[in-house]
Amino acid sequence: MKKLFKTFGVMAMASMLMLGSACGGGGTESTVDKEGNTIIKIMFHVDEKSAEGQAYKKRIDAFNAAYKDQKIKASASYIARTAGAADYEQKLTGMQNEGSLPDIITFDAPNCASYVKSGLIYDISNIVPQDVQNDFISLNKYDGKLYGLPIQESSAGFYYNKKIFADANIDVSGYTMENPWTFDQFKAVCQKLEDAGKTAVDMRLDATKDETATYLLYPFIYAAGGDFLSADGYTANGYFNSAATQSGFQFIKDLVTEGYTSYAIGATDFFDGKVGMYLSSGWTIPDLDNKYPAQFPNRDSWGLLPYPKGTAGASATGSWSFAITDNQHEDKTQIKELLLWLVTAESSKGITDATGMIPARKSVETNYAAGSPEAVLLSQLEKTGRERPATVGYPQFSNNFRQVIYDMKTKDLATVLTEKASALQAELDKLKGM
Repeated sequence: MKKLFKTFGVMAMASMLMLGSACGGGGTESTVDKEGNTIIKIMFHVDEKSAEGQAYKKRIDAFNAAYKDQKIKASASYIARTAGAADYEQKLTGMQNEGSLPDIITFDAPNCASYVKSGLIYDISNIVPQDVQNDFISLNKYDGKLYGLPIQESSAGFYYNKKIFADANIDVSGYTMENPWTFDQFKAVCQKLEDAGKTAVDMRLDATKDETATYLLYPFIYAAGGDFLSADGYTANGYFNSAATQSGFQFIKDLVTEGYTSYAIGATDFFDGKVGMYLSSGWTIPDLDNKYPAQFPNRDSWGLLPYPKGTAGASATGSWSFAITDNQHEDKTQIKELLLWLVTAESSKGITDATGMIPARKSVETNYAAGSPEAVLLSQLEKTGRERPATVGYPQFSNNFRQVIYDMKTKDLATVLTEKASALQAELDKLKGM
């Protein structure tokens, strides 16, 4: 009986090992289904039913049709960021620890260095042909190597309600990328809106639970002449708490102190006509075009203004990208086919038509009308777009940035910056020693 039990145990263990390999649970081979298709697993960061999720689904379905005879099939999962981008990123870390990473993931561009450091994403320098690399507006690189390809490009600005501005006798037609408005002119517009009985601007100060606040607000620090980290990404002291950096944060705090914005603006207050301006990215364009006809029946009812200029011009950029994971599937040949399919000019156009963002590929014909919100975003991206800090400690940086935004509403700003610079430095020192 003992011999029989031992034999059964060995067979069961062998079966489990084979199953683990077939399912991609840390094995070196990809999954093969009963029809003989090699399954390439990909995970998206959005709800499948969203406009963006549906755009991805169309590209996956098209890939499966095109590669049917080659016995390659993509299997997509959609992990919506129900608790923000950080929630999605924690899921990725958990999958990495479990050995259950899919073959391809979407990831937020500023996390590139951190993911490389942790071994989560794979060097694709020799996988992506040089002519393809040259057609991207930007690439996700770290230490001279390529790790990700952007899905789309992003920029942000101030959407404004033209009726509210007209009623308040505010003319902003002269504020363009060629003639940017200044911090002082921005405040002057806010004062006129306040005089007209409106909350001037939603600065998205309530968005500190995830990357949104960092993405939309970091350009004000660069525009004020400040910085966050040293060039190598490992020193925060003297940068994160410098006088110039404090000046950028102070501009944001002044908007609160002077009553132009607050931490308690409702999520739809701008769309309901209660707020004059709304800081957001290109993803708001489809919403204004389609979801709020009462306040915004057409594009003549709203406009988009670029970021104001401080001592320099700076605007938000950097968006989500595709990466191949370092999930121990040694042969990346078929995985590469899906990666390259998802970033073709056709894919780039199809996805950005749904999201309102800027295509990542230069070869995509945009034909944006002069003065259109898309044209404003593209021009701003080209002229003043500045990426968030490239550092292996980006998650730690973003967390401390968001804590500054949250804490400065009730605490002395200089004290907060000193505390957060020290906290961030301690975390960076740990990462440098790893």
